[in-house]
Amino acid sequence: MNNRRYFHTASLLINEKVLVTGGSGYDENTYWGSKNSSELYDPLTEIWTKTANMNNARDSHTASLLINGKVLVSGGYFTDGKGFWESLNSSELYDPATGMWTKTDIMSDGRQYHTASVLTSGKVLVSGGVDSYLRFLSSSELYDPATGKWTKTGNMSGGRQYHTASVLTSGKVLVTGGYNSNGTMISAELYQYQ
Repeated sequence: MNNRRYFHTASLLINEKVLVTGGSGYDENTYWGSKNSSELYDPLTEIWTKTANMNNARDSHTASLLINGKVLVSGGYFTDGKGFWESLNSSELYDPATGMWTKTDIMSDGRQYHTASVLTSGKVLVSGGVDSYLRFLSSSELYDPATGKWTKTGNMSGGRQYHTASVLTSGKVLVTGGYNSNGTMISAELYQYQ
């Protein structure tokens, strides 16, 4: 890669290239903090190339490949490496056709360590995580690519981070495990979009 990074995302695009976004780490100037850089891996040439930077530096975010081929990046964590940090509510879209990022609607809650699931409807369900005060979130939101808007939807039974969310063939989303104020979780729950 062109940049050192961790807590980043990697998304397999429709054109079979891999988009790597954000993360944290040191750069060539020994600066530590969240990154806004993005790069593409081409498996045919085995070469990494830089692409446009995101509008916001972030790590611990999610990246979802939408049905239209664009990538939705949402939430995450920002730190300047000097003591300031926050959970982000911003979202942006990467268009592989242009190689550019555009801002889209903001979520109601800033969140990191959340999940994002592309539903059979094409909408994206974001759930859980923690906010800037490290409170565990039970809230969920839906992103509609057709309108570019987020709307709140049903909450989980309790807040959690580091969980998984799997879209089942029935269209329901199975949320499992994670971590909250009581420690490692054994519970699971189902989300069904109406």
